[in-house]
Amino acid sequence: MSLLIKYLGLCWFINNPADLVPPKSFMWKTVVFYLVSGIIVESLIADPADGTLEVLMRTIMAFTSIATLLLVIKKWQYFNQLFTAIFVCENFIMTLAIAAEALDFIMVMNKEEYREEISISLAVLLVVWYLAIVSYILRQLFSYRMSASVILAFSYFVLTYGIPMFIMDV
Repeated sequence: MSLLIKYLGLCWFINNPADLVPPKSFMWKTVVFYLVSGIIVESLIADPADGTLEVLMRTIMAFTSIATLLLVIKKWQYFNQLFTAIFVCENFIMTLAIAAEALDFIMVMNKEEYREEISISLAVLLVVWYLAIVSYILRQLFSYRMSASVILAFSYFVLTYGIPMFIMDV
């Protein structure tokens, strides 16, 4: 539990992922949680079968993107630390997204006048926070400048969310 708390500190820009070395069981639990929470969110938005396929594609793209970056910069030894740090923080953001979906449902049921504005604002907040977290993790782990880490975080977001979404829409 203390390791999870340390990883969640990354979501608040507190810890350094280079100092966190996850055991294999912890790493795979983060992947399973990522898959389950992602499928829940996507099933709330779209068809469960399509949502499941999209989450599986996102997972493959995430592993591929992280592996490619580390192979290009010749720092493969950081794979476990990087993917665990990103996945734990994505799981945190995904949990908040599930809560936002539940709030949206409640607002629909209560016919809340500003439901769309609130839902869109929460979605934008979560995406910006997610980009900031991934940027922070990359900056801490590899000592990148802020601009480089933001560009890499945005690229990672487009690869892991944009491409599977695009493929599912085609």
